[in-house]
Order: sequence, then structure tokens, then C-alpha cells
Amino acid sequence: MTDVLDELRSRLQRAAQRLREDAMEPEEALAVIEECARLAGDAASEIDSSVRAALEPLPDLPGQLPLAATQA
Repeated sequence: MTDVLDELRSRLQRAAQRLREDAMEPEEALAVIEECARLAGDAASEIDSSVRAALEPLPDLPGQLPLAATQA
């Protein structure tokens, strides 16, 4: 897991803990819920970017020659 995802996970856990507290006003609870939604979206974007980067082929770098096919 990346540092970004670890940070987002920690922030989501803290927000969830705040929601479990009984002394929260409705407006504050709504703000925390909206923060959770934003954090979840950020995590989804981070995961999507990581997956796309892993699936995309590496670019051809200047000066590199293709590997020769071997003869069997």
C-alpha cells in the first residue's frame, strides 16, 4: 500500500471514530460524512492511478534497441 493510501485510510478511520461519538451535532456529522465521501473518492482515484500505471506498458526509452528474437 502506498503512503497516500495509508494516510487516507488513517483519516477515514479517524472520521469514522468521530461519527461513533454521541456528542456530535447533526451539522458536524454531515460535514464528517462529506469528508468521508471525499476521502473515499481520493482513495479510489489513487488506486485507479496505481492500477493503470501497473497495466500500461513501459515507454520506449531513447537509445534502447529492441531485443532480438531468438532462433530455436
